[in-house]
Amino acid sequence: MQKVKYFGMGLFLLALLIFTSLPFLGTVQLTEKVMIEQLNEQELGNLQTRLNESLVGKEFSNSISFSNAFEDIFNEINEELKAKEDWDNVMWTPVKDISLKLVRSSTIGPPVDNKWLLLFLTFGLGIIGSLIYILSDLKLKGPPGIKNDGIYHDSATNRGWIGILTGVWLVTFYILLYFNPSTIANMIAIADPLKQLFIPTEQASKWFLYGLLYTTSMTVMGIRMIIKYRHNRYQIVRTITVVLFQIIFAFLLVEILPMFDLPGKDLKNAWPLDYYFLFEWNVQNLFDSGNFGKFIFVWGIVLSIIIVPTMVYFFGKRWYCSWVCGCGGLAETLGDPYRHLSNKKMWTWKMERWMIHGVLVFAIIMTIFTGYLTYNVFNNPEMDGKEMLFGISAYDVRSWYGFLIGSIFAGVIGTGFYPILGSRSWCRFGCPLAAYMGIVQRFKSRFRITTNGGQCISCGNCSTYCEQGIDVRAYAQKGQNIVRSSCVGCGVCSAVCPRGVLKLENGPEEGRFGNEGPIVLGNNGFKLNQ
Repeated sequence: MQKVKYFGMGLFLLALLIFTSLPFLGTVQLTEKVMIEQLNEQELGNLQTRLNESLVGKEFSNSISFSNAFEDIFNEINEELKAKEDWDNVMWTPVKDISLKLVRSSTIGPPVDNKWLLLFLTFGLGIIGSLIYILSDLKLKGPPGIKNDGIYHDSATNRGWIGILTGVWLVTFYILLYFNPSTIANMIAIADPLKQLFIPTEQASKWFLYGLLYTTSMTVMGIRMIIKYRHNRYQIVRTITVVLFQIIFAFLLVEILPMFDLPGKDLKNAWPLDYYFLFEWNVQNLFDSGNFGKFIFVWGIVLSIIIVPTMVYFFGKRWYCSWVCGCGGLAETLGDPYRHLSNKKMWTWKMERWMIHGVLVFAIIMTIFTGYLTYNVFNNPEMDGKEMLFGISAYDVRSWYGFLIGSIFAGVIGTGFYPILGSRSWCRFGCPLAAYMGIVQRFKSRFRITTNGGQCISCGNCSTYCEQGIDVRAYAQKGQNIVRSSCVGCGVCSAVCPRGVLKLENGPEEGRFGNEGPIVLGNNGFKLNQ
């Protein structure tokens, strides 16, 4: 069985190697026809002469070299236009997006000619290899139950060289996805066959590839999660639910709705996590989509202002963070091998509170600026400086928020640093929706984790496996209820407890905090005040 496990690992690593090598396969050769088709009138007027002289007909060995050459020309011409203050001709479309379009249409070789084959050799082999590895583990680990599985002695899960390499790969992929997508154009291209199952005439975008990777990872690692925690019904149901929410709402529905000329929206995404909700282009797109688009707009407001806090009152943050949210779902599945890496020290708790509430304040400020701009776009379209509020541009505020929070924190650090910081660093330190729900959970909710201090043997499993960095054992030793704004109610602390000390409950608000400090000795023993 051990050989079977290593065979599965080998298949996965082969698939990963092929996927990683895709940017270096094939050549790029821009033709005049592609240039005319892919550039708009303004871009063509600015770039056509220089592109004909320097790029058209020239063969580049890979997308990286072509992108660099094109972007140099684009930026040089744009700077010349800005120096002349020829603002009507300045190209405001991000150069990375234009470069990606040109690379996608100009690539020659295996990534274009063998998309189905490469899709199988990457995603197909990766899924097969992962499942073989996971299912062989079911046999090797024996009966259900969490065991001392050597997580602190494994270089993949103790910040060893395998974990660091994994982190480097993830961070690199996220940086390229967000900031230089043309370099991974071949990776995007192999997803075309699946994208065209929805809309035959469309190519896959970088977000389709990302959604495909995200959903595949959650599904495969969700199977691992179910096997690992198969002794716990709560974990099984929760894992199945969060994976289904990702597959149906965050992936399939987003792709199916545009087939009917409707906006592809993730209906479970709430503000302020959905930070572009009030962006003028998003509101305009929804209003242009008829009654369904208007319904989505109203639904987004109702979800964020009414449904979210109401559900938190009755069930705590867990209803969203551990059962619905895609970020939480990825952390619970793909991130499960790294959950013990979250720092439990007091200084991180203090930093956590400052950072996550700071991001929430930033999100509120950004929303005010964005809402002001959108209001003017609809009601004062001729207004000069309609994006300016208190002398600051709404475009600048939301650009900085998108860069620092939406890209760097949520993506590059939030997921890329799983093997270094643990699986919930974004949820713990940065997610503004988690901060919003955490305030409600802390002060006005029926949710708590109750503890039976008389049964606690201080094994530390609960604290070890808490991905939010809560020292659960400290509460359990005192027999004190756990009411923390950061707790996402994943229930893993309860699942790994060998004595049944911890229990997730939704009870009356009265007595919710339980014992505030005294240590409980024995089931019916006395309390020793500190």
